[in-house]
Amino acid sequence: MFNALIEATRSQFQGRMLGLVLWPLVGSLLLWAVLLILFWSQGMAGLRALAEYQPVDAFLNEWGVSWIVSGLTLIVIFLFLPTLVAATAIFITSVFAMPIMVEHIARTDYPELARGKFGTTWGSIANSLGALLVYLLLWVIALPLWLIIPFAFVIPIALAGYLNDRVFRYDALAEHATPEEYAEILRRHGSPLFGLGVVAALIQLIPLLNLISPVYSGLSFIHFSLGELQKLRNERPGGVLMPRL
Repeated sequence: MFNALIEATRSQFQGRMLGLVLWPLVGSLLLWAVLLILFWSQGMAGLRALAEYQPVDAFLNEWGVSWIVSGLTLIVIFLFLPTLVAATAIFITSVFAMPIMVEHIARTDYPELARGKFGTTWGSIANSLGALLVYLLLWVIALPLWLIIPFAFVIPIALAGYLNDRVFRYDALAEHATPEEYAEILRRHGSPLFGLGVVAALIQLIPLLNLISPVYSGLSFIHFSLGELQKLRNERPGGVLMPRL
C-alpha cells in the first residue's frame, strides 16, 4: 500500500496526469453551484417540511437535537454540501478520468500486462452509482451518531473510505483483470484496498491537497491493483487466471 502511494505521487506529476488534476473537483463544484442556483429555495423548503413532519420532529426531540431545524441552512452549507461535492468529484473521476489514467499507467508502468477486460463503461457507471447511493444512505442513517465525539470523526472517514474503495478498485482493474482475477485480488487484498480508501478520505480533509485527492486516490488504486494483478499472474504458469471448468 505504501509503495502504491509513492508511485501515485510520482505519476501525479507527469504531464498528462497534471492535466486531469483539477477538473473532477471543478466540475463537481460547477454542477452543485448550478443546482443550488436553480433549486435552493425549493430544496430548503422541502428539508424544513421533512424536519417538521411529526415522526421526524418526534425523533429529533427524543434525541435532544431539535436545534437542527433552526440551524438547517448552516448544516446544509457546511456539512451536506462538502460531502456531496466530494462524492460527486469521485464519481466524475471514476467515469471520465479513470479510463485515461489506467491507460496511461498501464502503458508506462505495466506494458506487459495483458488485458482481461472484465469491466465495461456501463459497469463502471453502475458500480459508481451503486456505491454512491449506499454511501449517502449510510451517511444519513449514521448522522445522529455524529453528535458523539469519537464517531463524529470515525464515521465520515470510514464511509468515505468505503466509497473510494468500492469505486476505484473496479475502475483500476476493469480493463486488465478477468472476473476471476478481480475476485481473487479482492479476497487477498480487501483490507489494503480499504486502507487506501481511508488514506484517500484523510487526504480529502487537508486544504489544497483535497483539490488533487480524487485523481491522486485513483492513481494509488491503479498502481496497487495493477501491481497485485501482475504478481498474481507471475504466480501462475499460464499467466491470466481463466474460469475453472
